[in-house]
Amino acid sequence: MRLKSAPRLCQQPARVLCQDSVSYDVGHDAHLSYSHYQQSNALINSPLISNKQRGASTLVLALFVVTVLVTAGVGLAFGHKLGYQRGYYSMQAETQQAVITSKEATQELKDLRLSSKIATNEAATAKQELEISLANLKELRENQQELTVENKQLAQLNEIYAELVSENGGMPLQILGAKIKPLPENAFEYGFDVAMLASDGKAKRLKPTLTLLNDNDFVEVPLEPASYTIDGITRIRGRFMMPTGFKPLQVKLSLSAGGQELEQLYDWKLGDKVDSMPLSLLDLPEVDESPIEP
Repeated sequence: MRLKSAPRLCQQPARVLCQDSVSYDVGHDAHLSYSHYQQSNALINSPLISNKQRGASTLVLALFVVTVLVTAGVGLAFGHKLGYQRGYYSMQAETQQAVITSKEATQELKDLRLSSKIATNEAATAKQELEISLANLKELRENQQELTVENKQLAQLNEIYAELVSENGGMPLQILGAKIKPLPENAFEYGFDVAMLASDGKAKRLKPTLTLLNDNDFVEVPLEPASYTIDGITRIRGRFMMPTGFKPLQVKLSLSAGGQELEQLYDWKLGDKVDSMPLSLLDLPEVDESPIEP
């Protein structure tokens, strides 16, 4: 296969045309760019454009200032409103607290006045009671002095009577009064008033014996003390526990003093029931030493 090379045509002229074309374009573009630059500078540096730019800047600045002022005003108004609300609520709370405090102070003052009035009345009452107590004490002292004098007079009179009775043969052993009353817890209290004056005028030893009797059996009651001294009138007092299941019908009191003996039988009867009886022996007072009424 044979290849034939064909000569290139117009290589140089084409290269020249291309270069000229390029040179022309570059020169033309450079001329256009410079002229456009000059026109742009002319437009920028023209008075109309400068005035517009200044007006726009002034407008922007004015808008900025207005915005700042509006923002500041809104902030001040909001802050004033918030501060006013806080101050109002705080003042309202303080006012309410002041009212409550005032009411409490007023109530405390009323209570103090009432307490003072009560204390004054109590002091006046205590003073009156003290005066009454002093008057009663004075009266009791006077009565006690009178009773002391009367007792001394009676004791002196009794001594005279006792001497007279002794000189006339004395007073025989005798029972002046007797009693037995029920107590709680199946207990009983007894009391006997016995009198005797010996012919020699001396005190004698008294031996009492208390016996509970029924149809088939008897129980002797232990007495405390077991013996007494008699020179005039002697009061025999005490308490005993009734044996379980024992029901007496009679009570016998036996006395022995100065060679004299005496026995006395009493039917077992306790009289009416005592409604005000205590529940326990511990609640009972001491044995009554007052004379027994016949």
